[in-house]
Amino acid sequence: MTGQRAPRHALVLGASGLVGRFLVRALAEAGAGITVAVRSAESGTRLGEWLRAHGVLRNVEMVIVDFDAETILPGGAPAFAHVTEIHNCAGSYRFGMDPGEARRANVGIVEQVIELAAALPQLQRVVHVSGYRVGGQDPASVPWSPSHRERVYAQLGGYEASKVESDAIFQALAQERGVPWTIVNPASVIGDSATGESDQHIGLAATIEQLWDGTASALPSGPDTFLPVIPVDVLAAFMVAAATDPRAEGEAYWVLDDATPLLPAMLTRLGHHLGVRTPRLKLPVRVIKRLPSWLTRADPETLGFLSADRYPTAGADALAARHGVHAPDVNRSIERWADHLVAHRFGRAGGPERRIVDMAGVPTFTLGDPGSRRVILPGLPVNADTWGHVATGSGARAVDLPGLGLSGGSGIDDWEEWLPALLDGGPIDLIGHSIGAAAAVVAADRFPERVRSLTLVAPFFLQGGPRRLSVPRPLVRAYLRSVNSRSLSAQITGTGSSSAALDSSVNDLRRGRAGSVAAHLSRAASARWRAELRTALARFPGPVHIITGSEDPLERGIAEQLAARPGVELTSLPGAGHHPQLTHGDSVIRALGAAVGGN
Repeated sequence: MTGQRAPRHALVLGASGLVGRFLVRALAEAGAGITVAVRSAESGTRLGEWLRAHGVLRNVEMVIVDFDAETILPGGAPAFAHVTEIHNCAGSYRFGMDPGEARRANVGIVEQVIELAAALPQLQRVVHVSGYRVGGQDPASVPWSPSHRERVYAQLGGYEASKVESDAIFQALAQERGVPWTIVNPASVIGDSATGESDQHIGLAATIEQLWDGTASALPSGPDTFLPVIPVDVLAAFMVAAATDPRAEGEAYWVLDDATPLLPAMLTRLGHHLGVRTPRLKLPVRVIKRLPSWLTRADPETLGFLSADRYPTAGADALAARHGVHAPDVNRSIERWADHLVAHRFGRAGGPERRIVDMAGVPTFTLGDPGSRRVILPGLPVNADTWGHVATGSGARAVDLPGLGLSGGSGIDDWEEWLPALLDGGPIDLIGHSIGAAAAVVAADRFPERVRSLTLVAPFFLQGGPRRLSVPRPLVRAYLRSVNSRSLSAQITGTGSSSAALDSSVNDLRRGRAGSVAAHLSRAASARWRAELRTALARFPGPVHIITGSEDPLERGIAEQLAARPGVELTSLPGAGHHPQLTHGDSVIRALGAAVGGN
């Protein structure tokens, strides 16, 4: 190694993981040369796509790493003589591993990284990601005796024990081989502080999911239980700074936001933010640790993180201040992360164009191009996800109405303030399906200057009489709470072929949307409201396109009146019913193309 400063070039191990991706982006923004080490070509392709989508447009060198090989990188150290810093984000963040698997994933990698680093002539620093609960180990304890290792792994579990051991081994080997090092001990890493983006769904994220779906039975009630967090982009910026800070050599830093609220307060605040009930039952952490995991729904290894401990953050705070690394308000970062988790259904729904946005104080789920002036308002009892194919194919965005799907709010009572927020910046081409058609007509009637065109898909108020909608609300609610995807598909389309597309709608119904759907259906049965909607539609001065399925037609008299009106176009989709987006999606896309054309 040399003390002369070579052009900055970072080798990032574990670059395809959450921390690694954001670190590569931060290094690129800092102007560093970058080589990323990934485990497969497919992983490299996905990383490249992510980097381009996040503004990294210059070339980043990619190599395949094989931690099972004698030489982990192709060409060995001579091929990487230009590298000035290594960031080791590699390893396995997963609970439930057996000791052997955990040691191979975390301890073995550390040994190989130090071996590589010792042979690099231009190396200035190795930055190793450890953890806030495992950092600060004594390198003098290495090597561990078999009995000590067995005891630690039995006590902590494979993941945490392997991180404890690797922290000690990293320091010991780096000192032995003369490798300059810095250790970063991050807290629970949450999503990007601005967007909430994250694809990690264990630990605290799993607890948030239990809050969201109503399966959390109790909150940890320890008055001082502290589970600190750090946004991934803030952590990445810190690592970029630490790698070149002379004062960081040979130091370990606890990187966390000390303003993180205590865990019970955090979860209570999140419940309020997400509009879900927070469990009334509160249990001391010591009691939770003694309960069976089938009851707590918590992996036993995660319970060790429920602690009142505080951590030595002064050094990290000083380094961050020297380099202008500032974390925004931690509560807002946590809320944005939770919104991202919800919008992506905790990893079950992909795609970058999913978000929760605030519309007149209502958390509102949108899917599709956020800048599109074509807005789809879905019907009942489904959600915006069922319109995903149509939204993509027509260049639109689908938006869950208040109280439905993934949106917050109470329902139709929110329309008064929510609809003008939806139309902000118009004009908009509104596409409303079923109950969404009612919302579209109300919006167009109140703000005709902001609505360029109306497309109504299966508008219930122009179709069969209200009798078919007048099933008692409690029966509707009970049915929707218990229905499965195949039965719902058969009920609304006539076959079970749309069951997969309805999985998310069924999940929404089971976690509490059944009551809201039943309330909307009850309102839709009102003959007075249906008449008001027809009158409002007649007042709209812009173009109107009405799309129905041949199996779910308009009332004959109404259809004749509409056909005689100028500016109104009627389209019937052969073989389709009340939910053509599920059964005849491509036909709907073509019909929407005709409806909004080149507008």
